[in-house]
Amino acid sequence: MKLISWNVNGVRAVNKKGFLKWLEDADPHILCLQETKAHVEQLPGELLEGHGYHTYWHSGEKRGYSGVATYCKEEALFVQEGLGIDIFDREGRVLITEHPNFLLYNIYFPNGQRDQERLQYKLDFYDELLPIINEQVESGNNVIVTGDWNTAHHPIDLARPKDNVKNSGFMPIERDRLDTYVENGWVDTFRIFHPEGDRYSWWTYRFGARERNVGWRIDYFFVNEGFSDQVLDGDIHQEIMGSDHCPISLEVED
Repeated sequence: MKLISWNVNGVRAVNKKGFLKWLEDADPHILCLQETKAHVEQLPGELLEGHGYHTYWHSGEKRGYSGVATYCKEEALFVQEGLGIDIFDREGRVLITEHPNFLLYNIYFPNGQRDQERLQYKLDFYDELLPIINEQVESGNNVIVTGDWNTAHHPIDLARPKDNVKNSGFMPIERDRLDTYVENGWVDTFRIFHPEGDRYSWWTYRFGARERNVGWRIDYFFVNEGFSDQVLDGDIHQEIMGSDHCPISLEVED
């Protein structure tokens, strides 16, 4: 089973750049989108039907901001919009779908760059999510958590680590949160297969960063440790254009 996650930085914008053709060619069983920046009533019908997928959407209260969507070839057994925590849910950041072998959390994690208040909001989000997913694992569920995590975990995960230690996205306090996830048994699936550097999933639009591969790896598929032996592959697809992020993929046993 192939899963793909992609921060599209506006689903209507990426749709004008060949999104549906890419979806047909990539042919994932499940696709998770972040930063859709649209309410369902604003979307053209071609994004909602006629492509062979069931679609689920969680949009924020603010139009043109945040939002996530999950496309599934097989109808999800259960769908939940949000974590059940209003301060996060009103920004449209989480979709939870249940599938025969796992629960899938499609998440657009907060960005902490604006100010100290938003950095704390981001840290609180990490802190609130962890016990929720831990409880699911303790209850016997396999869990996949994917999306734009908005943090590069290790120096290998960005091109300019020394220049960014004071910038949100690579601050020690943020990276410590990801350390805590790993300590709780969560596995970064890409690193199972790819120990090498220079593999990134996001590049600023400025300074020709993508052409020079001056990027950050901030998009992940994490799984609970007990599920990691069913992971067959994980990859980043840097050749796919259309957003400042590129798609990432995960293959698991069906």
